[in-house]
Amino acid sequence: MEDYGIGLLVLVAVLGVAVGAASVGAFLHSEREQRQAPLAVAPAPVPDDVAEVLGALSATSVLLGPGEEVLRVSPDAYGHGLVRNGRILPAEVTALVAEARRTGSAQQSTVRVPRSTLSTAESSVFDVAVAPLSGDRVLVLAEDMTAALRLQEVRRDFVANVSHELKTPVGALSLLAETIAAAADDPATVRRFSEQMRTEAARLSALVADIIDLSRLQAPDAETELVELEVDAVVEEAVDRVAVAARSRGSKVVVGGTTGLRVYGDHALLVTALRNLLDNALRYSPDGSTVTVGTRAVEGFVEVAVVDQGIGISRSDVERVFERFYRVDPARARDTGGTGLGLSIVKHVAARHGGDVRLWSVPQRGSTFTLRIPEAETGRTHDEEVA
Repeated sequence: MEDYGIGLLVLVAVLGVAVGAASVGAFLHSEREQRQAPLAVAPAPVPDDVAEVLGALSATSVLLGPGEEVLRVSPDAYGHGLVRNGRILPAEVTALVAEARRTGSAQQSTVRVPRSTLSTAESSVFDVAVAPLSGDRVLVLAEDMTAALRLQEVRRDFVANVSHELKTPVGALSLLAETIAAAADDPATVRRFSEQMRTEAARLSALVADIIDLSRLQAPDAETELVELEVDAVVEEAVDRVAVAARSRGSKVVVGGTTGLRVYGDHALLVTALRNLLDNALRYSPDGSTVTVGTRAVEGFVEVAVVDQGIGISRSDVERVFERFYRVDPARARDTGGTGLGLSIVKHVAARHGGDVRLWSVPQRGSTFTLRIPEAETGRTHDEEVA
């Protein structure tokens, strides 16, 4: 942020020279034409070459006249709430303009601008640089830093959450190891706590694996090689991976729907996403229940729906279940061994494939998670009814 601010000031300084030089001729010409009324000199029009320079900038630009009237403005300045009715709106920016006029030097600051005049709850953050030009003009450049700051916050939250989540199994393993050491002469106690250590170690291993998967999916330079593949093979492998967990609960996974569907995708990532959905369905369903996997083609997408008979999700939680480490019932999540990252991984896998994941759920009636991926254009038609 600081490095960018310095760069923005340098850009303003350079533009100040260029814009000032281009504008001075027009200003002097206007002044010569209005010698009889020098105190009422109107601002000179913005030369075409100056407008072209400002139009080429990625930053939002506003060129102000002597009376703070807007002479030239990039269209996004209105959308960002920087300009209203031909005037600079944020008080912080007008203060920077006044200071630039008073000192004759460039000014820079970080400014928070409400997205609506009705509420200040939602706002955007801008790095704003202001520089005085010839002809009593002022150039304002603003770079929207909202997305970059939000990304920084997400990364900080992620690190904090990971640290917190890792402490639980690591701390448990440490305490269990001490207990076993103290009970070395009691074989029954050793066996019991050794089993708990294996459980915590498995939870830790699953958490680390999910963190690695999610980090790879969120890497900006990560590439996913998409090839044409059979959805049936993805479903078969994902079901096979949860077979042991299903048997241990006395539950079963039933597969139905349209066969022979094909998508462009990464086989391993799609298997991971579907396995996470199945694993989630089994964890939050009663033992001995049935989880159904249905496939169909709808309007250019292949839909893979995982339907469970579990506890369901309230409407207030539906929008948040795909957040990292968000758990509807933290106590139950600890009991079932969930990492809190599975659904977030599903969301990112779907996005990486140009699709999405949708959720329908009613408390005590179960949930349906539907993974949607663009269908491969094979020219074939499919029965869209799920068997």
